[in-house]
Amino acid sequence: MERNEQLHEEAEVALDEINKKTGRNMPQAVGTAVVLIAVILAAMLLSIDLFVALIVVFMILALWELRVDFATVGLHIPFVMLCVCSAATLFATYYAPLHVVAMALCAMASIMLVSMTATAKLSFGNRLSLAVADKLSNTEAGARLESSFNHEGGEQHHSRLSHVSVSVLTVLYIPVLAACIVMPLTFHGHPVAHAIMLVFLPALSDTGGLFAGAWLGKHKLSPRISPKKSWEGLAGSVLFAMAGAFAVMFCTYTSDVWAAMWWVPVLEGVLVGVTGTFGDLCASMIKRDLGIKDMGHLLKGHGGVMDRVDSILMAAPFTCILLWFTGL
Repeated sequence: MERNEQLHEEAEVALDEINKKTGRNMPQAVGTAVVLIAVILAAMLLSIDLFVALIVVFMILALWELRVDFATVGLHIPFVMLCVCSAATLFATYYAPLHVVAMALCAMASIMLVSMTATAKLSFGNRLSLAVADKLSNTEAGARLESSFNHEGGEQHHSRLSHVSVSVLTVLYIPVLAACIVMPLTFHGHPVAHAIMLVFLPALSDTGGLFAGAWLGKHKLSPRISPKKSWEGLAGSVLFAMAGAFAVMFCTYTSDVWAAMWWVPVLEGVLVGVTGTFGDLCASMIKRDLGIKDMGHLLKGHGGVMDRVDSILMAAPFTCILLWFTGL
């Protein structure tokens, strides 16, 4: 009995150390990841149309999180208009005959419509106020002190241009980058393989970076922006993404394609590992500037939806271009 208790205590200590190094509750993170993988895989295998609809749902959830995050410092984005524009952009990119043209036209229309409605401060009920209050109450004081905004003077007041600027940034960050996830589903006849590369390779890269950083991380990558990121973690991200790309190619393409395109998984691993880490750093920079810890709280152990998809969004354009030009 005493031996079992000792082993249990040692396991708890080891788990606490891992949680501190990774900055996550690892049991919760693993459980959430399993559920997400099951839902996404089910959508992919049942219907690519269902997978596109799932992307739209995730992007709307991400928009809500950004709305709350920006509202903590008094910046307002037109949530309803952004949802409409995001859904229209993603569905048009997938269903329109001229996919690239549809994406470009929708992106330009979204920027114009969102810019015009950015200064209208509309509120439906008190849900936003409650969400903002909850986020501020759960944010550490140290994070608030590092913010670029003064949080001691109550509600912040900004110029109209500030609201427009952050709203345009949101358009470029969410629907435009998400359209690069949808675009590869429309060409070269391998939508499931492309979907796996676009969604699961960045997630696999994050996992590789997480474990490599937790066990081997000693040299900080960007201590001011994200103290837990390390060069060892970046190497783990690249290697895991590369291994995943090789696995997808092995299961999808014939041997003659392998002989001609063996270098693509190598390049894909580097692109996903580097751009995915850059996406994480960009999200960390936004969080640090706003003075918040997580983008949201919808995914247990992962923070918010934005904390989970930031690397996927940033890597999507590079994967899309690589798949297009290589003909895979």
